[in-house]
Amino acid sequence: MTDHYYSKQPQAESIPRHWSFELRGRMFQFTSDVGVFSKNEVDFGSRLLIEAFQEPEVNGSILDVGCGYGPIGLSLASSFPDRCVCMVDVNERAVELAQKNAEINKVSNTTIFQSDLYEQLHEKMFASIVTNPPIRAGKKIVHAILEEAYHYLENHGELWVVIQKKQGAPSAKDKIEAVFGNVEIVTKKKGYFILRAKKFD
Repeated sequence: MTDHYYSKQPQAESIPRHWSFELRGRMFQFTSDVGVFSKNEVDFGSRLLIEAFQEPEVNGSILDVGCGYGPIGLSLASSFPDRCVCMVDVNERAVELAQKNAEINKVSNTTIFQSDLYEQLHEKMFASIVTNPPIRAGKKIVHAILEEAYHYLENHGELWVVIQKKQGAPSAKDKIEAVFGNVEIVTKKKGYFILRAKKFD
């Protein structure tokens, strides 16, 4: 079986890597590994999403879908200490890394666990959902993340997505608009789009 960063249990031998990276004005210490997304650095798309994100108007938690080793969720949790940030990933190795990185960086307002998309979230609702979706998992998975997000957002809650133009940004934008009735391009840079939509009941 071929390993992917969206595999539940990567079989590749663990070779941890450690480095420091500044996000939203704070220096973080990260450990990543083989078998998780962007194992050598915080990828450009995630950095663009992290810097563009704005605190939601409504009260409630933030959800990071496909959190990987944790750069998006942990940087937002650090920026908004009064909010809980829930972080989920199908990849068990990624979840373990995210939990370790939360401890290393003393970010305590997080809940991090394994979930195939929204499967383990049950009745939880969120003020914001952020995602750097797993493009290599295929369009069906990516669009499921976008579509199902609507059902896990509070009224006036927001979905934030980063996606490259060449990897499906136009179709993702169309899908979000069809589900939410609105979508905006917050910023775009080097072919990456930051898309935002707001839920209106």
